[in-house]
Amino acid sequence: MAIKLALLKSGETVIADIMELVDENEKVVSLVFSSPFNVRLLTPELLMENSTGVQGEVEHRVSFYPWIVLSEDKKIAVDPTWVVSVVNPHEWIRTSYEEKMNSNTEEVQTKDLEESNNTETLIENFEVIQEENDGE
Repeated sequence: MAIKLALLKSGETVIADIMELVDENEKVVSLVFSSPFNVRLLTPELLMENSTGVQGEVEHRVSFYPWIVLSEDKKIAVDPTWVVSVVNPHEWIRTSYEEKMNSNTEEVQTKDLEESNNTETLIENFEVIQEENDGE
């Protein structure tokens, strides 16, 4: 399985098992997203700092919800010109996605539609050191 994050021209970030379909000349004609889910960052992307610098923890939260929720298809062909970039997800995001896919019951599929039951959290330690200004 190749679990990847795809950034689409629409601005959506989709996590899925992504495979390439190629023609006889090895040109990619389509990407196939298996069990695709939208991933949305719930954590503010702006980091504020005070005059002494910032130290502490940042809590990253993401939400998963089915991509093209009205479709029953589990594999969706995507025009490669609509994909801006394909990248590897952080391990904690990949693990959470795989857990959702491995618990393949109707109850879990219904819960995935409810954002409150569908968020994952990562706490990341950080330290910002303010540079001294020598009066320049």
